[in-house]
Amino acid sequence: MNKDELKTMLEQVSKGELSVDEAVTRIKLQPYDDLDFAKIDTHRGIRQGADEVIYSEGKTAEQICKIVKHILENSSESVLITRLSEDKAETLGKEIKLFYDKASRIGIAGDKPANKNVGNIVVATGGTSDIPVAEEAALTAEFYGNKVTRLYDVGVSGVHRLIGNAEVLADARVVIAIAGMEGALASVIGGMTDCPVIAVPTSVGYGANFRGLSALLSMLNSCASGVSVVNIDNGFGAGYIANMINKQGI
Repeated sequence: MNKDELKTMLEQVSKGELSVDEAVTRIKLQPYDDLDFAKIDTHRGIRQGADEVIYSEGKTAEQICKIVKHILENSSESVLITRLSEDKAETLGKEIKLFYDKASRIGIAGDKPANKNVGNIVVATGGTSDIPVAEEAALTAEFYGNKVTRLYDVGVSGVHRLIGNAEVLADARVVIAIAGMEGALASVIGGMTDCPVIAVPTSVGYGANFRGLSALLSMLNSCASGVSVVNIDNGFGAGYIANMINKQGI
């Protein structure tokens, strides 16, 4: 049951076309749909404003396909799929309409949502190697209707590149700062902007970066106010949170 269906049902109750008890029964019957191997959260869109997202690692292509088809048939016109491998995407593409981005491993099943150009989320990276995580964040934010500006390869090893884009940062409602190595980008951006900064450490770096742990700790210890941090390589989480923050200003 999506928001429109819930609204229609409540209007029926208001007009006396549906009893309160019948409405309660309908709601009780739809807390989730049980597919045996997966329980589809059909109420998530009502509770959180966004339907369930499919995390595909650990799932077979057949399982993903069944989940996607069920969601498309029952609660949404599009489904966001994260961490989708190329071979699974190829299999899914034979069964359903699918947009797939190889770099970010993002898939969008069904009709790709129209970009509503809401607000402005800037996605900035320290280097080109951080782009896969950045695209996961950017495509997630765009999926939910946000305007996204990409600002790639502006790391602190050549900080003039970032300073040269100060106007781009000033126009942002939210900035997602993505970097590996020592993760300094988030602190620098945090000191340049008056909006929330979501820091994403990446597993990019030499030797003792501990697969992103050094960047994570640097970002957690940022001295710049207004910087929050998600987990290593979690572009999806950053894009989702940025979407929630951005739409608070609508």
